[in-house]
Amino acid sequence: MVGNIHVGLAALGAAIAVGIIGMKASEAVGRNPGAATAILVQSILSIAFAEAIVFYALFLVQAQ
Repeated sequence: MVGNIHVGLAALGAAIAVGIIGMKASEAVGRNPGAATAILVQSILSIAFAEAIVFYALFLVQAQ
């Protein structure tokens, strides 16, 4: 039961983080279109790390 709450909070945090990353990346590209490729790479990496938190939570809940 408690594990479900942890996974849900991790998923909520990841979803909020992905939204903020996307918002800031599009804002940065709007300010400097020449750096769009570098911004895209950095935002994709950041999104992957944010999503990894959910997988860590899933594996930790299953281990218990």
